[in-house]
Amino acid sequence: MVDRAGRGSLVSSAPPSYKGHRYPVEIISHCVWLYFRFPLSFREVEELMLERGVIVSHETVRRWCAKFGQAYANSLCRRRPRPGAKWHLDEVFVKINGELKYLWRAVDADGNVLDILLQGRRDKASARRFFRKLLKNTCSVPRVIVTTSSAPTARPTARSCPPSSTVPTRA
Repeated sequence: MVDRAGRGSLVSSAPPSYKGHRYPVEIISHCVWLYFRFPLSFREVEELMLERGVIVSHETVRRWCAKFGQAYANSLCRRRPRPGAKWHLDEVFVKINGELKYLWRAVDADGNVLDILLQGRRDKASARRFFRKLLKNTCSVPRVIVTTSSAPTARPTARSCPPSSTVPTRA
């Protein structure tokens, strides 16, 4: 893939090729997994691999993470559980540092927080943007939307964003 400037793009749909690398696939994938799974530095991954008898430099680990990291991130996103069919939209006033703020929160039926919006003002347009962004980012449409508030912005927002408007188009 080539971007507008003519450079090669880092994001590709094809699986990464391990061909031409000095180390076997298992070692490369284990190093990349260690780096992204735990809060480790490249040097710490190097030390962990040294304890296992594999001599690899931190710069090599950095290059592997740059090359293969996106593929691992994509596979983790695919394995992430999808939100339930019933969503709860909640709106609350919260006092932060003495200022009254407005908090929107979307939670699915299993209790997983889907998205949060905190802002200083309360209006229907921002609530609608929040809900559309939520629909776009989760890539799913709920079967039931329950608003846990009787606020005037909650119910119209949930009704005004039908499934056909989940992905806004831009030119």
